Amino acid sequence: MLLYSNILTIIKILFKNFNKKVIKMNIEENSLPLLGDDFPKLNVQTTHGMMKLPDAFEGKWFILFSHPSDFTPVCTTEFVSFQKNYGEFKKLNCELIGLSVDQVFSHIKWVEWIKDNLDVEIEFPIIADTGVVASSLGIIHPGKGTTTVRSVFVVDNNGKIRTILHYPQEMGRNIKEILRIVKGLQTGDKNKVAMPANWPENEIVSDEVIIPPIPTMDAIKKRNKQRENGEISGYDWWFCHKKL
Repeated sequence: MLLYSNILTIIKILFKNFNKKVIKMNIEENSLPLLGDDFPKLNVQTTHGMMKLPDAFEGKWFILFSHPSDFTPVCTTEFVSFQKNYGEFKKLNCELIGLSVDQVFSHIKWVEWIKDNLDVEIEFPIIADTGVVASSLGIIHPGKGTTTVRSVFVVDNNGKIRTILHYPQEMGRNIKEILRIVKGLQTGDKNKVAMPANWPENEIVSDEVIIPPIPTMDAIKKRNKQRENGEISGYDWWFCHKKL
């Protein structure tokens, strides 16, 4: 009986510890940042010195993008393209910051190489990560070692995550598309509208924007009158659009 009691106690302890591990794993998984979440507060070392995120970009939008490694061809083309479009991002009150699991000295040398060989000066900071920041953002693929995947976080001027993108290592990002996302989100926020596919060159509504559907019968009647009067365009009460 004593042996049985001891075995039962051991089983209970093991089960309790197993549950703790499962709960911890679930908490860790669920703690990864999602759309609409506040961007996590991070202290990071960069090529521009120590920075606190998102505080360093208070009142601004910013894009944090990760790359697998310095001194690689695809990553180099991405950084050059980000830099060449940096002025367009700044016009939107949007900053850029890169990240990879590399030492800051590697980042600095790579930036020097890009300037010396491609005549492009990288003006935005790059985070030198040991893996802690990347893990907290969920951008290290377990099957790819310790290198970061090509991820993009678009964060608004309130510190909210508005877009998360992930690309495979063999596919470079479309920087113009990321720029389009920022423009679209800001346009939507300002005008309370949505952007159609391929905006501003949609196949159905061209450069016009989508007016969100309405939830009540009275509002539907009002919307239909607006369509009849030519105040807005649309195919039905739930599919209306207008030019800004």
